[in-house]
Amino acid sequence: MMINYNHTVFVFLLLSLGIFKLGSCSGNQSQTNNVTVKCIKSEREALVRFKEGVNDIPGKLSSWVGEDCCQWKGVECDNESGHVTMLNLSNPAGRHRHSDYYEIYSRNRPPCANSECSAGLSHRNNICSKRSSYIQRRECRSLLGDVNSSFSRDVNASLSGEITRYLSNLSSLTHLDLEGNYNLSTKNLDWVSSLSSLQKLYMGGVKINHTEADWLHAINMLPSLRVLSLYSCELKHLPSSLTFLNLTSLRVITEAQLMNLTTLEEFVLTTNNKSQPLVFNVKDDWRPPFKLKILHLESCLIGSKFPKWLQVQSELTYVILKSVEINGTIPEEWFSMISYNLTHLDLSNNQINGSLPHQLVFPNVTKLFLQSNLFSGPIPSNISDLMPSLQYLDLSENHLYGKIPLSISKIKKLNILVLRRNNLSGELPDHWNKSQMDLRVVDISYNNIRGKIPSSMGFLGNLSILVLSNNNLSGEIPSSLQSRSIVSMDFGGNRLSGNLPSWIESDIFMLRLRSNLFSGTIPKKWCNLHKLRILDLAQNNLFGGIPDCFNNFNAMVDHNTFGYQHVENYTEKAYIVTKGREYEYDRTLQFVTCIDLSGNSLTGGIPIQITSLTRLGTLNLSMNHLNGRIPKNIGNMRWLETLDLSNNRLFGPIPGSLSSLTSLVHLNLSFNNLTGRIPSGSQLQTLIDTTIYKGNPSLCGSPLPTKCPGDETSDGPSITDVDDKQGGDHYERIWFYANIGLGFGVGFWSVCGTLLLKKSWRHCYFRFCDEIKDRIALLIALRVVHLKRKFGLEKN
Repeated sequence: MMINYNHTVFVFLLLSLGIFKLGSCSGNQSQTNNVTVKCIKSEREALVRFKEGVNDIPGKLSSWVGEDCCQWKGVECDNESGHVTMLNLSNPAGRHRHSDYYEIYSRNRPPCANSECSAGLSHRNNICSKRSSYIQRRECRSLLGDVNSSFSRDVNASLSGEITRYLSNLSSLTHLDLEGNYNLSTKNLDWVSSLSSLQKLYMGGVKINHTEADWLHAINMLPSLRVLSLYSCELKHLPSSLTFLNLTSLRVITEAQLMNLTTLEEFVLTTNNKSQPLVFNVKDDWRPPFKLKILHLESCLIGSKFPKWLQVQSELTYVILKSVEINGTIPEEWFSMISYNLTHLDLSNNQINGSLPHQLVFPNVTKLFLQSNLFSGPIPSNISDLMPSLQYLDLSENHLYGKIPLSISKIKKLNILVLRRNNLSGELPDHWNKSQMDLRVVDISYNNIRGKIPSSMGFLGNLSILVLSNNNLSGEIPSSLQSRSIVSMDFGGNRLSGNLPSWIESDIFMLRLRSNLFSGTIPKKWCNLHKLRILDLAQNNLFGGIPDCFNNFNAMVDHNTFGYQHVENYTEKAYIVTKGREYEYDRTLQFVTCIDLSGNSLTGGIPIQITSLTRLGTLNLSMNHLNGRIPKNIGNMRWLETLDLSNNRLFGPIPGSLSSLTSLVHLNLSFNNLTGRIPSGSQLQTLIDTTIYKGNPSLCGSPLPTKCPGDETSDGPSITDVDDKQGGDHYERIWFYANIGLGFGVGFWSVCGTLLLKKSWRHCYFRFCDEIKDRIALLIALRVVHLKRKFGLEKN
């Protein structure tokens, strides 16, 4: 039974320097019946040689035994000739990073039977591609979801070793899939050039040694190639030896390469090279011959205004136009044309202005990313009616104003809500409900939101990240937020008051409450926050002592205790004061460890237990009323980069173990009552700023100009002023004067002693002196006569 269907074929080229994806032509593909065929002997031997060169830990090749290679798993042969036509040894778990495309693509395919869905799982491009009338499309997508979960459980099911050249003997091969095998490698791709029938080549994740040969030349020799995937192959650049490519030019792209692609449905063109972006260069009045369903253009130039060729694409379901330098407004006619088909829209990092669409309905949009643009105006008040299927909504870093619409709390499937850095005002919606069980991230930081934090937010049972920093919020933190699911709580830069919430649960990774009006003491119950890595309570009205159980912060001792949770399509940002400045962290926030209690009224001493936090990077206890001594074993905190104990009442000597902090780059001990010599060490020698120790009049030693007692006569090494450095220490001066005396004595007696002991030398010496004296007297007499004659002539 032969089943024919139209399909879209695309070129997929993802390099380390960029990603390019282009598709063309239509055709048909056939499923062969279960007819017994035997493979060609030379091709069986080629497959055996390939198997010998790889390490098959996952057991993918365990069925490769016997004479008939056409029965081996992953091998398909032509029904008549017996030639091997398909070799599929992909690692599905390694292909997960591109699953989003295939999932979206599959949603627009016709429905298929259970057996047909299962048959397509080995190659996800073909999922749900066959026609059937007795199964709903959603059932097929459900099956896909089950398979995707199995992918994540089998991440390491990868072949390893080196691909040998024997695969070049498979001359009838049309489909080669090794994608996702990140432990496979090949010296070059010369063997690929012999596969003249090859139509689809998937090598994503396979390491290609691009220094050995011109890999693109081998690809360019394939006349039938329609699909190419080379993402994550460690390719650094495109070879410059080829002036023409059979595929297309990456510098590129004009309507000439696209004019015959009448059935093109998916088009992807992206790059990571910011300095040399790709250019999509078509005429302003160009009308493409195709109808796209998936469009992904990222970090390339498509023109300053919204392109007209895109305005005629009426069947789009998945659109990413990210960092393509579009400015101006988006035509509402285009929005209206695609509104009912659209499921994913990303226009982030452009210069798009204008208002958000208030009348258009997007019933199927699940992901909407409009961040980092110039959008203005209010968020549509009926957004829950316009976009009822929203899961991801990111409108951050725009110029939106007005209130946050109450209807936003009615979007039941909402997973991520990011409204950071706008001009939004009013109060937070107060009707969050239990039906929004998928909501994991709420980020409304850097706006003008006032009022209290709604207690109804506690109904969001799966809320993981709550960021409300830098607003005008007041009142107390509602106890309804007590939840084991919250891993990050950032309320810094508001006017919140009351006691610190003692009910914070142990799963929290970051607790940032700086620059508020909190009072009271630091709860001892917080000592159970084993996953806490960032504790920022600076600039509040806290009093009392520092709890002596901070050594229970296991994540600051052992990095294996990890509380950070990655959330897809969201990168949390936070400002952390470290190294004397305020830095914004985003992707590296998960690696920060910090305790900042500065700017409060804390009293008592510094608990010695805090020195057990060997992985702590920043410790800031400045501007408090702490007294006592600096713990002697502070040198145990070997990862400490910032230590600020300034503006307290600490006394006693600076511990010598401080010199053991080899990672220390910022130190401030100013304005305390510290005494004694400043310790020296390899790292402390680089911190020569005298303001580090300012306001401690009883400190002495380098880098301060104040000498320590005994520096002049000390037996040990000491650091003294410039004059002492030039003259050396006490013993060096003794040796200096002794050597001068010894040299003088030796020189004097070497000459004078010889004259006294040897008579002939003495007579000779005095005769020489007499001759010199006579010559000098004669010269003087002649000079006098000459002058007298000269003056006598002048008088005459």
